[in-house]
Amino acid sequence: MALSATACGGKKSSDAAPSSSDGTAKAAASAAIAYDIGGRGDQSFNDAAFAGLEKAKKDLKIGGKEAEPTDGEGEADKVQRLTELARSGNNPVIGVGFSYAPAIKKVAAKYPNITFGIIDDTSVTAPNIANLVFNEEQGSYLAGVAAAKASKSGTVGFIGGVEVPLIKKFEAGFAQGVKDTNPNAKVLSKYLSQPPNFEGFSKPDLGKAAAQGQLDAGADVIYAAAGLAGSGAIEAASAKGAWAIGVDSDQYNQAGLSKYKDHILTSVTKDVSDSVYNLIKSVKDGKPETGEIRYGLDKNGVGLADSNPKYKEMTDVIAAVEKAKADIIAKKITVKTTP
Repeated sequence: MALSATACGGKKSSDAAPSSSDGTAKAAASAAIAYDIGGRGDQSFNDAAFAGLEKAKKDLKIGGKEAEPTDGEGEADKVQRLTELARSGNNPVIGVGFSYAPAIKKVAAKYPNITFGIIDDTSVTAPNIANLVFNEEQGSYLAGVAAAKASKSGTVGFIGGVEVPLIKKFEAGFAQGVKDTNPNAKVLSKYLSQPPNFEGFSKPDLGKAAAQGQLDAGADVIYAAAGLAGSGAIEAASAKGAWAIGVDSDQYNQAGLSKYKDHILTSVTKDVSDSVYNLIKSVKDGKPETGEIRYGLDKNGVGLADSNPKYKEMTDVIAAVEKAKADIIAKKITVKTTP
């Protein structure tokens, strides 16, 4: 549900959430999330955040508000969206994606009694901001191991939505996992857009074209970290009879991708759902999470999905992945965060 934007005025006494006698925020009757590029229905990142909100609504008996992005929006639009959510009394208010960082910095300062969450960013800090971050490179390393073991051609592909530091973590981990497993393997890498153009997260046709190019070049496993655009890569891999590796959500189980699921080998999962739920619950419990909250392999905050029965039959792939996971947790393997 898109919320109408309202002008951002000065702070009023009615703007802040109610606080207790010690000045800490009281839980509101509703929590809110503002979606990233692609919005709800991306079968990936945003849908994972939505799942966390839905779980909170059901388990914690609270309301939930959602706000969608608009095409080509700027920082002012995000400020207005977050302001509307905060002014309406939602607590917490969560920005899904690093692009909300500048806006959250501004709005959180105006609403000190509301907890703000931001996913995938640590650049903005304040006593009422929770930074929900993940070791994406670790999950991507496991995907690289699986891709190298499953590939018959020895060539695999990585597709990044937008060439930003966050997505380069996915590329770095994936390429390292491939090369550590098969030093002779070839990794083809392609980014769909360059900032400030963020269409690489929202246009499936871009992902489809990039995947087709990599498939034509001999790749038989494609890993896309590209939000909604990644669905196009999955479609292309399926049409070619190749393997696709999903991202953020378990894309094998996404209804919108059901016609391609037999070709979704696995997905690199980020527990965005639980991170959203945990933040909402912490506010409701009167002990709001703040600061950096990191989810890695050691906490099952990232990992590989095993929903595809064909994947479960690949005992050599699973064994290699499990060994790599154990070695990363034991710090025998250090995964790079840049290619």
